[in-house]
Amino acid sequence: MAMHFIFSDEVVLLFDFWSVHSPAGIALSVLVILLLAVLYEGIKVGKAKLLRQTLVSMSTSASPQVIHESQQDLVASDSASASGTRLRWFLCHFGQSLIHVAQVVISYFIMLAVMTYNTWIFFGVVLGSAVGYYLAYPFLGTD
Repeated sequence: MAMHFIFSDEVVLLFDFWSVHSPAGIALSVLVILLLAVLYEGIKVGKAKLLRQTLVSMSTSASPQVIHESQQDLVASDSASASGTRLRWFLCHFGQSLIHVAQVVISYFIMLAVMTYNTWIFFGVVLGSAVGYYLAYPFLGTD
């Protein structure tokens, strides 16, 4: 295997069954890798937006409760509210963890594709990252 970038239409990407031996095959492979890079950028933005929404949601749910007639009602209400908040936080954290795992898996696939040292695949990753950034990051500012 070459340890420098080469322009070639023959490459094995990620798995043995993804063996490319034609210009049409390399074009299709570049398109798939490009879309994978776009997906990576989208997941990165989605994860950041979800985290921000979670933090905003948790901060508003921690606001003071309405004062009740008896102290016992207040303690029971706070306990139920805290339990619900902890459950929501756990579920949000679990969802964030799953999204993070997906992001890591996709990023390693992209890295391994680049490590084939095929220049066309590298250009697909760079272009996909640029397109993904261009498409996804405007959504980060909107609520």
